[in-house]
Amino acid sequence: MGAARLTTGGKSALLLLQLVLSPLVAEAAGATTFAASTCGALKGVYRSSTCCGHPTQSSHYQVVPVPSTKLFNTNKCAGKKPTTDKYWDNVNCTLETGVLQALEQAAANVTKGYKGLIDASGRPPITTSYLAAGLCPVNVHWHLGAEHLSVGEFDQHGTGPANDTVHDSGAGRRLAGTARLGFRCHKYNANDAKFTKAYHWQHCVSMIVGETYEIHWPHSAAGACGTPYQYQSPFYDGVFCMGGILSLGPTPPLNTYLKIGVQSQTFTIVNDENYYYPDLMKGMIVDGDYGHDVGKYTGSTTGTSRNNHVCSKYTPITWQVDRKCHRISASSFDKMCADMKTQSDDMSSDLHAHGARELVLDKYASNNLQRRMGADSDTKIDV
Repeated sequence: MGAARLTTGGKSALLLLQLVLSPLVAEAAGATTFAASTCGALKGVYRSSTCCGHPTQSSHYQVVPVPSTKLFNTNKCAGKKPTTDKYWDNVNCTLETGVLQALEQAAANVTKGYKGLIDASGRPPITTSYLAAGLCPVNVHWHLGAEHLSVGEFDQHGTGPANDTVHDSGAGRRLAGTARLGFRCHKYNANDAKFTKAYHWQHCVSMIVGETYEIHWPHSAAGACGTPYQYQSPFYDGVFCMGGILSLGPTPPLNTYLKIGVQSQTFTIVNDENYYYPDLMKGMIVDGDYGHDVGKYTGSTTGTSRNNHVCSKYTPITWQVDRKCHRISASSFDKMCADMKTQSDDMSSDLHAHGARELVLDKYASNNLQRRMGADSDTKIDV
């Protein structure tokens, strides 16, 4: 009999403390492992849900099978990240003469009215939804603090938990003993329990209630869209999975900014089930204020291996960035991490926050930032 995984609609904090999720069940040697719950965890949920004597009462959980085997075992995207071609290696952003060696970079300022100094007018970002443009998500990961800057939403004046001691390590703002910290949101309130009450994490690693995290969903037209190997870690394997789609030019012309995109949404984590969202792995939340005010521009991949001296050659790609900071429950993140553990590819390297790249200087940012109000069409675009 296969093991089971539980997911919750977020009805009870007590139930969340019981959530699944125990040691992993391994497949054959070298294969992916899947998250599963112990019989003890199942028993605890049964008791906490007061199910005894009430067989038709909702437990607020779903029990689904997580067997130790799977139908497909050949990862067509494995190793597709370009590693032998030196073209993709990080480079100094400029030559000694000051001439640029790389195209536009990310993460940039997405505040209304911002313009970088690189003329990227001939490389417009995707302004429709990625779905409409033929792209699918191939990964999800997140950064400690926000890599982008949105004045008044996530910037240098944001705050976070007092137990996250921030110091300057010489490489920029950094949480003691962890990755580089980016910008923070303005939502943290040390006098409100939902920002301070600890959450019993079962799947995500080294996460903190009250902290700011920027989630990225890389998308690609060259992903294994609609297959068991759509989601990949590292995300480059998913982005470059299918051949004959991406071009660096000149013939066929450069098209990476039309075929590769990243969704970005920034959250403050709260221990409050009123902010539970069950499908965070699938992409940016687009409902109400979530995903409504989106800045779009072309840039590069990010991460702390790049800064304002060393630039990424994975450029240009489209960025679609929610300019607002939002609250999200810790259980939403943990559910996402549980979902990541059930993917055909091993995504364990993305279960923790990655460091935040320092904000890109104006001289390395594009001048094509656009703003769209609304979810799926360019009904109102300005800067």
